[in-house]
Amino acid sequence: MEQGEYPLSDREFSRIKARVYQVAGISLSDAKRTLVVSRLSKILRGMGLASFDDYVDFLEHAGTAQDSQDFVNALTTNLTRFYREDHHFAHLSDYVRDLVARRPRVGPDGRPRLRIWSAGCSTGQEPYTVAVSLLDQFPELKRWDFRILATDIDTNVIAKAATGVYPETELSGLSAQRAALFERNGDGMIRVPTAARSLVAFKPLNLITDWPMRGPFDAIFCRNVAIYFDKPTQGRLFSRLGKMLAPEGFLYIGHSENLGSGAEGFRLVGKTIYQLKQGQKREAA
Repeated sequence: MEQGEYPLSDREFSRIKARVYQVAGISLSDAKRTLVVSRLSKILRGMGLASFDDYVDFLEHAGTAQDSQDFVNALTTNLTRFYREDHHFAHLSDYVRDLVARRPRVGPDGRPRLRIWSAGCSTGQEPYTVAVSLLDQFPELKRWDFRILATDIDTNVIAKAATGVYPETELSGLSAQRAALFERNGDGMIRVPTAARSLVAFKPLNLITDWPMRGPFDAIFCRNVAIYFDKPTQGRLFSRLGKMLAPEGFLYIGHSENLGSGAEGFRLVGKTIYQLKQGQKREAA
């Protein structure tokens, strides 16, 4: 088949749903059927396969780790922008202001330590917003041991994010003051300033598998990620995130999400903002 989309039977759709749930924890609803056909048909054409059954057979019996990654990349959705859900960044600024005033824990080199994790960072606008906004408000952070971890299961968006380059249209809707925090290349593109880029480490990460890093993080952004998981997976994810937070650290989630069974140990302090209760068990640094 040279063009067009492949027919998708109910059985094939069930196999695809089972496969992506197994490898990535993503729960596909029936409403995603058209998306599956559109995105995976491109892969089938490129591989010269005749059906979705053939594709799943390949993944199960002959596919490489990269083939599995391409499958997941095709089925993930990446919608983000700079300063999305601005109240979260305003709250983070207040939190960091308090940390600056009372000086947080220090690292091995004696410098004040600040760690933030953007889980499900997509093309990078979220962690870069954290970096540029905090550096703008608190220049002293340049002397801190300040790092931002940005992770996503989609390796394609991680690669794009790491460049720190975006179309100038990404600044639409931002105030002039915020837009001025980014460098203009003069070719219709903008770049995240070097000082902000240097704070962010982009890493591929599957949130349902083991995590190689350890906490504690002062703040974790995991927004509009859990909506792709079923309730049991969501509960396990939020519980694990809580164990990665510093004492009384904050977790920011999406506007359509809630912690559900993972809420134990947290208290709601604002719209989709949760704070780890004092004395909760955490991962060691």
